[in-house]
Amino acid sequence: MSNESLANLLKEERRFAPPAELAAHANVTAEAYEQAEADRLGFWAEQARRLSWATEPTETLDWSNPPFAKWFADGRLNVAYNCVDRHVEAGNGDRVAIHFEGEPGDSRAITYAELKDEVSRAANALTELGVSKGDRVAVYMPMIPETVVAMLACARIGAAHSVVFGGFSADALATRIQDADAKVVITADGGYRRGKPAALKPAVDDAIDRVDNVEHVLVVRRTGQDVAWTEGRDVWWHELVERQSAEHTPEAFDAEHPLFILYTSGTTGKPKGILHTSGGYLTQAAYTHHAVFDLKPETDVYWCTADVGWVTG
Repeated sequence: MSNESLANLLKEERRFAPPAELAAHANVTAEAYEQAEADRLGFWAEQARRLSWATEPTETLDWSNPPFAKWFADGRLNVAYNCVDRHVEAGNGDRVAIHFEGEPGDSRAITYAELKDEVSRAANALTELGVSKGDRVAVYMPMIPETVVAMLACARIGAAHSVVFGGFSADALATRIQDADAKVVITADGGYRRGKPAALKPAVDDAIDRVDNVEHVLVVRRTGQDVAWTEGRDVWWHELVERQSAEHTPEAFDAEHPLFILYTSGTTGKPKGILHTSGGYLTQAAYTHHAVFDLKPETDVYWCTADVGWVTG
């Protein structure tokens, strides 16, 4: 195929109008483009009001030191509070936050009130393990509700989390643990892949043998597989988390406080960590769900599934 033919394939000028009923009830209309073009910073300041701020930001964007952008830098908030607590406080505690369908056929429906309690217990558990504001936690998990709980618990106490794909090798995991200087790893005995248990804990053990910064490994019992155990370092999730209090007061952090680190695949060299902060990231995530996914809180359920290459729940 010639270069000209390839170029022609990249050219697309057709337009496909949405169904009239869909357009009539869409969360966002063409006016949003006009508003954003007329006042870009004012537009994003308005979107930030979707969040609950402990301290409302007065500055939208600080671009004084390119390419380092600071969004809503003088604002303060807690990401976990925004994702969970405020919905309970709004009277939606009985609404289902997570519908979980596991590969073996197990299922769970977790309400916002239940999720708040579980995240609070996990936050207290991490605090007992010595994790505090500014620390890093590696999450090497199957696709189960505890994975979400772990990330929210980290955000609740101000610890940055680094989610590592559960199919990565021990060497890849070790590289990311070392680079982030993670003091705790949260994992599971295993997950399910194509109907069969797939071990995760052995890769964690192997990875930790290559680093010197991990103090504890918090392990969710998912498959019931036998796992090697290092006393004093390894802790079962169900033994530590479930005995914690469901009372936990989330602390407000600066909008530029680190939220999570996402690493590149490392296929062309050493993995590079991209640090996402709190206020700007959460504003974008909230607006994306409102505008792009067009979610209606009263009726819609957002479905997310794992690719076959992932170690699923």
